[in-house]
Amino acid sequence: MPLTLAAMLVYYDGNCRLETVMRLALFFFLTILTACAVREQVDFVQGPPAPGAILRPVLVATTRSPDPNQPVPGWERSFDVSYGRYTVSIPPNRELGEVPRPREHSPALPEEHFMLASAEVLSELQFQGAVRANLAQLPAAEREAVIFVHGFNTAFIEGVYRTAQFANDLRIPGVLMHYSWPSLGAPLAYAHDRDSALFARDGLIQMLQQVRAAGPRRIIVMAHSMGSHLVMEALRQMALTHDPTMASIGGVFLISPDVDVQLFRQQVEAIGTLPEPFVIITSQRDRVLTLSARLTGETARLGNIPDATPVEGLNVTLLDVSAFSRGGGHFTVGSSPALIGLLDQMQSVNTALSDEASGSLPLLPATILTLQNSTQIILQPLTDSGARRVIPWWLRPGSASAATTTE
Repeated sequence: MPLTLAAMLVYYDGNCRLETVMRLALFFFLTILTACAVREQVDFVQGPPAPGAILRPVLVATTRSPDPNQPVPGWERSFDVSYGRYTVSIPPNRELGEVPRPREHSPALPEEHFMLASAEVLSELQFQGAVRANLAQLPAAEREAVIFVHGFNTAFIEGVYRTAQFANDLRIPGVLMHYSWPSLGAPLAYAHDRDSALFARDGLIQMLQQVRAAGPRRIIVMAHSMGSHLVMEALRQMALTHDPTMASIGGVFLISPDVDVQLFRQQVEAIGTLPEPFVIITSQRDRVLTLSARLTGETARLGNIPDATPVEGLNVTLLDVSAFSRGGGHFTVGSSPALIGLLDQMQSVNTALSDEASGSLPLLPATILTLQNSTQIILQPLTDSGARRVIPWWLRPGSASAATTTE
């Protein structure tokens, strides 16, 4: 979310001096000038990968035009959807949630930094074939297509790296894909990015149609920040046009969604029956969304609502990760080592369920609340001795309830 000069002037209330506001604007502008080259720079592994490095392929669809200076898409918008396959080299010995990149004027090292091992342009038919081939390599029950949509202020390579990191650290099963829309990758370009997200709706729908044609068991869509607005608009458009691809979407996860709450309710009304599960990951410590709400004259955005009241009756689940948020708190589910560890334990529990010899299920620290067909799960760190313990919500029989057990 940008701290634009115009927004600063609108909210200037006399308690701070105008020259201070101007100084802040200049600071952010200079920060952008020094950071952009590093953020968009693509580094390729030369020679064999580093010992212990993980090579993670990511299939990508994008409405970005080619970058004239690099063999990857750039910043400009394209009316055509292009496809590619990018193999990400994930360095060993990094902390969960981190995406280490080289500092400016420093070389990229495969043993320390995220890099690309390969990049390949695909045609539409080749993309569909690659999805089908990757699905065929999985057990029948795991033939799912997982699409991650990035958020505001994101360079192409940042979205690809984040997709690989997110899926690797959370051990997300299925065939991993990324939809890259033409964000300008600049903190002061919020209005541009919002328009670009809307511009990219048709491209996302086209990607979903190609993925459906490859025959996955279901499609899972995960979106971050402004990417959530893009996903909701695409779902709305598909519902209104009776696109059969909607039936293939078997889950939606909105991570820190930068979406107006009333607009979200209107989008849901147009969509009708939402894909299940439909999860909204929230944090009341999300400073980015706090600023976004202030700049738009609201009390909260969808990603930092305090409880389920604003979305009651919509058959959605809020996953509140406020207790894990640090810093900006805008991508807690993918950047907090403690939360990643907790979610990994939940996945282990899920795996244990399928083992007939498994014993009692471990209880996890959470409180479950319900309000008119919407559910809120408030997660707590495992070290919090005062937290209530419940069986993970998706493992409970029937619909989630407010019943909890204490240690």
